[in-house]
Amino acid sequence: MMTRFLLVLFLGIFSGFAQMEIPNTNGAEQPFQDGEWFQLRLHYGPFNASYATFSLNRELLGDKTVFHAKGFGETKGIARWFFKVEDYYESYFDEKTGQPYKFIRDINEGGYTKNVEIEFDHDKATAQVNDKKKGEIKSFPIENGVQDLISSFYYLRNFYPKDQIQVNGSFDINMFFDNENYVFKLKYLGKEVINSKFGKIECMKFRPLVQSGRVFEEKGSVTLWVSDDKNRLPIRLQANILVGSIKADLENFKNLKHPFEIVVE
Repeated sequence: MMTRFLLVLFLGIFSGFAQMEIPNTNGAEQPFQDGEWFQLRLHYGPFNASYATFSLNRELLGDKTVFHAKGFGETKGIARWFFKVEDYYESYFDEKTGQPYKFIRDINEGGYTKNVEIEFDHDKATAQVNDKKKGEIKSFPIENGVQDLISSFYYLRNFYPKDQIQVNGSFDINMFFDNENYVFKLKYLGKEVINSKFGKIECMKFRPLVQSGRVFEEKGSVTLWVSDDKNRLPIRLQANILVGSIKADLENFKNLKHPFEIVVE
């Protein structure tokens, strides 16, 4: 449950800028490339709870050139004895526009399983949801500019409105997940230097706004730090709970498109 909570939370709140009308930044300044891979370590205090890995490859989907992104989370060590988690998420999205064409969610969480494939038709504004476990295929309306759980993360990185962000400003995104359309908001809190295993990293700090009815409320229990460089990688996610806090820290990475910047004192 912890893996799923942080994986979904991380990807959900990381997508807060995708509705902005930002010029296409494909080309030399694109923040990711074919073959990129990175890993987050999820931990509670000194105890490792699980890991989440993200990989990206350029492929063909029919006649379209797409990026195929994969997210995988699993419990490790002692946590696996108490609650076994293996969650797979995949997205096929347009390499230029970032719009998703196909989304896959295949999870096993302590015996709870779900296996769903979603096909997006942006011209017809529909999502066809194939629930393989139930053997059901249903169609649902989608909002303009909709993203799935995985594509939103890469869309944000590629269309990052860095020069337009004001401290305490917030942005929203339309997302389709679990047969429903959602709106997420993300608030920018300013810059902060984070001590990581790689050294000190200059980051941009964000906080999600939670929707209650039709009103968005600020919840201070979750904070996200993103590297303030051309890679725009997640450096840390922290969720405060009643008896401490759960953290997800950047653990490993390879094949980044741009140099990973460390603060030199």
